[in-house]
Amino acid sequence: MPGPNADGRPEGDRDLPDGAVGGTYTLVVELPTATTLSVGALGECRFPAGAYAYTGSALGSGGFSRVRRHRRTARGDHDVRHWHVDYLLGETDARIDRVVHAPGVDAECAVSDRLPAGPLDGFGASDCGCSSHLSAAEGLGDLSERVTRAYDAEGATVRTEGSDR
Repeated sequence: MPGPNADGRPEGDRDLPDGAVGGTYTLVVELPTATTLSVGALGECRFPAGAYAYTGSALGSGGFSRVRRHRRTARGDHDVRHWHVDYLLGETDARIDRVVHAPGVDAECAVSDRLPAGPLDGFGASDCGCSSHLSAAEGLGDLSERVTRAYDAEGATVRTEGSDR
């Protein structure tokens, strides 16, 4: 696990704005082996091996601190499961490959709608009318490129940070 920066944040969080700044983010996650997980109210869910993109919003008072929390969950440093994505990130084999974030942009649903369908209806979308905020593809490179294009189509300026593993 990487050490902290001068500001005390883990190396993987170096490009995230301070917590008070919010916006839209997408976690690009690699899951090398298929697994079945119990995901809160969604119940037992099968996740085929592959690449996933989860798009969320960090527009509340904590801003992008939500993404830092997701990273801690993926590293095994935080075991509370609050959001659907926490169940996927808490899987031992899952790893965040990159985070794409757009400070000050409210485009969670629009970005999700531009990405390929995922395996689970309702995932991450219990507070909106979208079918899901989880997208899936076979390869990380293709999915990451599609995420960037989705933000570009919304006119959003994005920042991308890599893995912290």
